[in-house]
Order: sequence, then structure tokens, then C-alpha cells
Amino acid sequence: MARSYRGCVVSAARPGGSLPIAVTSFVGRRREIADVRRRLSESRLVTLTGVGGVGKTRLAVEVAEQSRRAFGGRVWMVDLSAVADGARVPQAAVSALGLVDRSTLPPVEKLVDHLSGADTLILLDNCEHLPEACAQLVAELLHRTGRVRVLATSRQPLGITGEYLFPVPPLSVPDPQRVPNAAALGQYEAVQLLLDRAAALRPGFGITETNRIAAARLCAQLDGLPLAIELAATRLRSLSLVQLVDRLGGRFALLTVGSRDAQPRQQTLRALIDWSYSLCSPEERRLWARLSVFAGPFDLAAAEGVCGEGALSGSVLDLLDRLVAQSIAISESEGDGLRFRLLETIRQYGRERLVELGEQDVLRLRHRDFYLARAQRTCAAWCGPGQQADLEQLRADHGNLRAALDLALTDPDSAGPALALTAALRNHWCVDGYLGEGRRWLDRALELPGQVPAARATALWVAAWVCLLQGDAEVACARLDECDALAARLGDTEAAGFARSLRGTATLFAGRLDEAIADFDAALAVFRAGGYPVGELWALFQLGISLAHAGDGARADEVCRESLALCEAHGERLCRSYTLWVLGFNTWRHGDPAVAAAVTRQGLEVQRGFRDPIGAALMIELLAWIAASRADFPAAAGLLGAAGAVWADIGTTLHAFGPPLDNHQAACERQLRAALGDRGFQAGY
Repeated sequence: MARSYRGCVVSAARPGGSLPIAVTSFVGRRREIADVRRRLSESRLVTLTGVGGVGKTRLAVEVAEQSRRAFGGRVWMVDLSAVADGARVPQAAVSALGLVDRSTLPPVEKLVDHLSGADTLILLDNCEHLPEACAQLVAELLHRTGRVRVLATSRQPLGITGEYLFPVPPLSVPDPQRVPNAAALGQYEAVQLLLDRAAALRPGFGITETNRIAAARLCAQLDGLPLAIELAATRLRSLSLVQLVDRLGGRFALLTVGSRDAQPRQQTLRALIDWSYSLCSPEERRLWARLSVFAGPFDLAAAEGVCGEGALSGSVLDLLDRLVAQSIAISESEGDGLRFRLLETIRQYGRERLVELGEQDVLRLRHRDFYLARAQRTCAAWCGPGQQADLEQLRADHGNLRAALDLALTDPDSAGPALALTAALRNHWCVDGYLGEGRRWLDRALELPGQVPAARATALWVAAWVCLLQGDAEVACARLDECDALAARLGDTEAAGFARSLRGTATLFAGRLDEAIADFDAALAVFRAGGYPVGELWALFQLGISLAHAGDGARADEVCRESLALCEAHGERLCRSYTLWVLGFNTWRHGDPAVAAAVTRQGLEVQRGFRDPIGAALMIELLAWIAASRADFPAAAGLLGAAGAVWADIGTTLHAFGPPLDNHQAACERQLRAALGDRGFQAGY
């Protein structure tokens, strides 16, 4: 009797080979098929690895089917899913090949004897629960026959010399934050699979402009896992896409309707993950549960710092390595290191196990405290050569930082950590392009009851900085008023210095240059007396631009040289780039556009190592003004357009930085429209 096997029907063995016959269409994977076939031509053992439900078997069957001619039709599949005893693996292979030899030879000898004479491909499926027995059988076949190749599927390597591992990725999914139109959405494999399976159950189903966002969210939240998507498609008989997405929080209860004649663990998502969980050791299960506290990619230091304490006898490194080998955790290269992540389905399952272990609360607190300490270290070391790497790490940690903030802001006893974390992330908010998000977190943290005054003072001037960059001077000044009062009461000279410096920023942006210069001079005196080089550098370049606007070019140049020397002494790069911008502006104002452009480009080149949209936009604006002053009008229009695109992307404008800069931009635009005409200007822009 034929039976269903993950979209295929297994039939009686055919002479020369046997593979399941597909009963549903195969979607996507063209590149993976080509890659696996190429690897099979180079290696005699290729093992497809990946998390349960990712489609290892279906991919392997498709590769084997397309390789049939290369092996003269001698392609067999050995399904080990129902084999519970490793000693029975060779006999399972004998049976799958349809051997009827009644000799008393051991099964391995029968296989070697039968397979020695011709090119043959054996698809050995579901090896993960019998890895030693499978490894032993494959080693015998490879060493004792010269023309057998093995394509295996397993959630962990077989560990044989010469084995080539091919991790099977999930299907491609759209970014739910940037969903293309309905037609373009079809380029993603997960969407193709959803559409194909849903249309078979609900004729006329399609992806439309109305449901495209729900379709994208569904595929992304299901991690592009084919099994999860197929199970979800069955629910579309009675739910709309929007309703289905709304219910995904209980995915293990929702995704339970599969094919009745599929293998039991393939009929529900929970059964599949239960199967993977059962194959892990107790220590591996505990680490899996603990890793579920991470809300995004994490590095080894984070895994050890958060998950390594109490009731975990093995090292986190060794256990994590075994989870990666079993395709529970995914490792990804990042620069010279690795980061790890759990697919959302695996993470949610682990979270349930963490609750059962009674460790959820303590792990969430450890997670919060780890990322708070990391953010504070980054902040303390900011004025040095590691700025770029620190910002890259914060960007990579963004999901986990959000989770840590979320806990800190919902725990009634966490006002201190909440203020400390939101303030320690100030460079992430202001330099890394997260202004709007930083504003929301800071506003929420400052509303919490039971705050420590010193922590509040710091958070207040950080919040004022964010508000000023957004052009909200009124709220910024209110924050600074409170910060001034707190700093005076506490004797907090650092907070007082930053509050005075930001007063200078506010008066600079308002065009009150004399006040701004006085504020920056006063702030510099505080920073120098207290030994705060970060504050000193931020105040110096702003003093420089204030002096340049006020027409004191000689002192502006002197301040810039002082700032560059201090940057050099500390290995600091970001304020160096802003100082070069000021120097370029001052040089341009004094009639040397060629030198000004060269200096500004140096500043922009430093910005390449950061992701600071404000600094980049300011420098591109200046290059546009310089180009216009040299009568290079088309280039100037293009540069203005590039800067405008950056401003629009971060939700602020040059107007927020005060009348002096705003006036230069307006004058440049008038000059370009006069030279190019409105149509020519718009085309260049």
C-alpha cells in the first residue's frame, strides 16, 4: 500500500532504483539543487543538515530525482524514520533496495556485494536519531565500494572523513517591515509555497494588495519553514490571512492539521519539535530553553554570560556547539567571529520549556543585566579607537537590547536599570540612526516611578540631545532645565557640563550665536576641569561651527586644530569627522573651495566606517554648496538630492540645525534653480 511522505508517495521498488513519487509541486530551491548536485560530483558523502521542517528530505528527493540519469537510474532511498534500533539500519537498507538474497551473509555484506559493480546513489533519510549506526554503515559502503555515493539527511553531521555538510536554509522570506507590492512578493520562496498550497485547498486564493502584508508577516514569523507554512496553509480553509497571523502567538496549538497519512511527527509542528527535543541530552535541552531568552542573534560571550550559571554542568561552548551540530541553533559568520540565533519557532518552543523549568524570570533578569553592562562598557570606552566596532556590536544586539529595555520598563522595580540602559545607549540612538526609537524609550523611562536622581540626571540630558537632533527644542530645553536643577543639587559636574553644552546646541540651532559660544566655552571649562574628553570633543566642534557662523574664522580654525589633536591623542574618529566638516565649512567661507572640498571629503570618508546619517547628510550638504560655488551645478543638485534622501530617511531636516545652515541650503537651491531651471534642478535632485 502506498503512503504519503512529505508531499510524495512511496511506491513499490522499481528495478534499478526507487524514490518517492511527488504528489505536490516542488517550490523554489533551484540554487540549492544545483549546489548539492555539484557537491555530489565532488564528494562521495553529502549530508543535508537543518532544523526539523526545513525541507531536507524533499530537497534530497528532488536532487536524487534530477541525478537519476547520472547514476543510470540506480538511485535508492532508505527511510530510517521508523527504525528505532541502530542494529537494524543495514537491514533497512537491504529492504529498501529490494534485495531478495536468502543467503546467511550479514546485511552489510549483502549491500557491499550488490553495490560494488555500478555507480549508485543512496539517499539515507532521517539519520539524526541513529547517528552512530548510520555513520558505521556509510563508512563501510564508501570504503568497500568504489562507485557508491551517499546523500544523507540529518539534523547533525555523521562525522565521517570526507563528509560534506550542506546546511539547508529556510525558504526566502520578505522583510515584514518593507513589504513589496503583491506581484513582487511572489519572488520569495516562502510566499510561493504558501500560495501553491493554499490555492490547492481554497481555489481562487491569491496574494493581493489587501492581504500582502499579512502574507509577508506569516512567512516571516514562520521562519520560512516549509512544514510550518504547509500546516498554516491548511488553516486558510477557515481563516483569512490576517486572522491566521493574529493567532500565531499560539502556533503550536494552531498548526496541528496536516496530512493524515504523513509520518506522525510531520502532522503537527509541536510533534516535529518534540522529536528534536527528545534527541537532545538533558543538558542540551536546558541550554536550548535558556537560549530562548535571546530575542535576536547573540554571540558566545552573551550565551555564556546569560546562560552559564547554575544547574548546567557542561560548558556553554561545548553544549552550544552540539546544538549547532543538531541544527537547533544556527551559527553565522560576522567579521572575524560568529553569532548564533534560534529560529522563532525553535525559540518559542524553548521558551515553553524555560517556563516549565521555572527559570524564565531569573534568565530574563540575567539577560537584562548582561546587556546593560555591555552598553555601559561601550559608553565608558566611547572616546577611543573602538567606536566603530562598538556601534556594530550594538546594531547586531539591537533585538536583544529591545528585549532588555522592554523588561526594564515593565518591571515595577526596574526604574534604575531602565534609566541606566536608555542613557548608556545614547550613541546607538544619536549616532546610529535610531533617533525616533531612542526618543520613545527615553520618554517611557523618564516616566517611571521610584527613580534614582543621579540616573535621572544623565537620562535627562541624553533625552535632550535626542530631542534637539529631532528639532524639538521646546521639550529639549524643558529636559535641560530639570537636569540643571538635579545636577546642582547632586553636585554632578558631568551632567552639569553636558547640560550646558546642550544649551549651546539649542542656542546654536536657534541662531543665537553669541549665546552658543558662551555656553560651549562654559561647558568646556567644566569638562576640562573634570576630565571628560567625550564632552570636550562634542563641545569643541560645535564651538568651532558657531565661531565660523559668527565670522570668527581664525578662532574657529584654532578650535578645530585643538579638536583634531585631542581626537588623535585618544584615537577618536567620529568627532574627528565632524571637526573636519567644520574645518571644511570654515575654509569654504574664506574662499578656498578646492581645499574645503578635500577636507570635507576626508570627514565623509571617516563617516564611511560608521552609520551616522546626520553626519553624512551634513557633509553631503556642504559638498553641494561647495560644488555650486564652483559652478558645478548638476553635481550640486545631485548632492542636495542625496542629502535630502538621508534627512527624509531619519525623520528630521537640516532646518532642525538652525538658521545659519538652513540659509546656506536655501541660497544654494536658489542658485541652482536660476542656473538649471526648475526642471533641470528637479532632474538633478
